[in-house]
Amino acid sequence: VQLQASGGGLVQAGGSLRLSCAASGPTLFRLSMGWFRQAPGKEREFVADINRSDASTAYAASVKGRFTISSDNAKNLVYLQMNSPNVEDTAVYYCAAGPNRERYMYFGQGTQVTVSS
Repeated sequence: VQLQASGGGLVQAGGSLRLSCAASGPTLFRLSMGWFRQAPGKEREFVADINRSDASTAYAASVKGRFTISSDNAKNLVYLQMNSPNVEDTAVYYCAAGPNRERYMYFGQGTQVTVSS
């Protein structure tokens, strides 16, 4: 499985940004797709994920209501729409894939998101 994240950059607090992840490889290992992030000096944390079969989603409490994950299975793309980001959302964002939500086996190279106040 290969994952290529893009769309990161500098955004003002309260603005919006959309991250994209292009995925390839066996579908069996991409049944669950997610976004994780890691801020400087902190451990990587879960942000959101989506189930390929039923499109069910899950979000970290810190982003719920502001971020939206979606997917285009035909194009093997996963998106993370970030609305009203704040400075605490500054991090490297990683796309992830796995056979289910409990087992993310693959991570992409990451894309930097910096939110300015």
